[in-house]
Amino acid sequence: MTGMTTIPSIELGTARLTPPVALAPLAGITDLPFRQLVARFGAGWVVSEMVASQEMVQAKPGVRERAELGFDQAGTAVQLAGREARWMAEAARMVEANGAAIIDINMGCPAKKVTNGYSGSALLKTPNHALSLIEAVVAAVQIPVTLKTRLGWDHDCLNAADVARRAEAAGIRLVTIHGRTRCQFYKGSADWDAIRAIKDAVRIPVIANGDIVDAASARKALKASGADGVMIGRGAQGRPWILAEVASALHGTAKPEVPQGRVLVDLVAGHYEAMLSFYGAELGGKVARKHLGWYMDDAGTHGQLRKEILTSRSPAVVLKLLPDALCPQAVAA
Repeated sequence: MTGMTTIPSIELGTARLTPPVALAPLAGITDLPFRQLVARFGAGWVVSEMVASQEMVQAKPGVRERAELGFDQAGTAVQLAGREARWMAEAARMVEANGAAIIDINMGCPAKKVTNGYSGSALLKTPNHALSLIEAVVAAVQIPVTLKTRLGWDHDCLNAADVARRAEAAGIRLVTIHGRTRCQFYKGSADWDAIRAIKDAVRIPVIANGDIVDAASARKALKASGADGVMIGRGAQGRPWILAEVASALHGTAKPEVPQGRVLVDLVAGHYEAMLSFYGAELGGKVARKHLGWYMDDAGTHGQLRKEILTSRSPAVVLKLLPDALCPQAVAA
């Protein structure tokens, strides 16, 4: 790639998403510390963890904490979920008033605790009701509203193209499609070819999601789907730099320095301390375990050292052990 390469951009009103490589919302994972880390390496935009609209408005414990959404940071979309138009609209107004750049509507979450409440991907079974929620949110705010969903509820209900077409007519500005049905959860492989039907059904940008973990899979997903960009979720676990790597390979943006050795230790230690600061020491230590585990997976760290790091309740002990866990030469020794 030369310096003259034009980096593609998606324009959503005043929001400019450059490059079209996004961090997917992952409950319990894409919190503010992780999103800040990913954004620091480079991403077109990042999406908050799913926030339940009614609970956010009523300020139930735990939700307001998840709603520390980085409103003042460019390229942040806040994802709302719900089943009642009035709560979705009120939450959208609250989020806009706090300075969010984009609101994303969740119609893709497959978790039973969400779909049993007739939210998330369960809305694919009731598209008329789903459209009433979309219309309520779009009417409530001035900022762009986007939609994230799946191919359908199951293989007998592959209605994402129709839902996307109706959503576009209702004012949705971009749609992200995970290439599985709800009933597949995360089993099998994402069907990127099937996303092309949605791309062909609308004029708004379409983003491909599902099983995109590196530049090679991103290229294949874009070629198969015809999508305008990609969204990476689980592929970023333990690799917050992967979005920047994909963006560089696909669009010629600055190539990130993949951290190794002491640089990696410093990055992980910084992420760990950010989680402790964000959540408090006790909860932060618990939340950090999965992230530390993913970092150690990538470093190939197993055995007693890994166990000590993941079970210790002392930040000082964890920080002391990280160099041995994350520097391959130290582990080998």
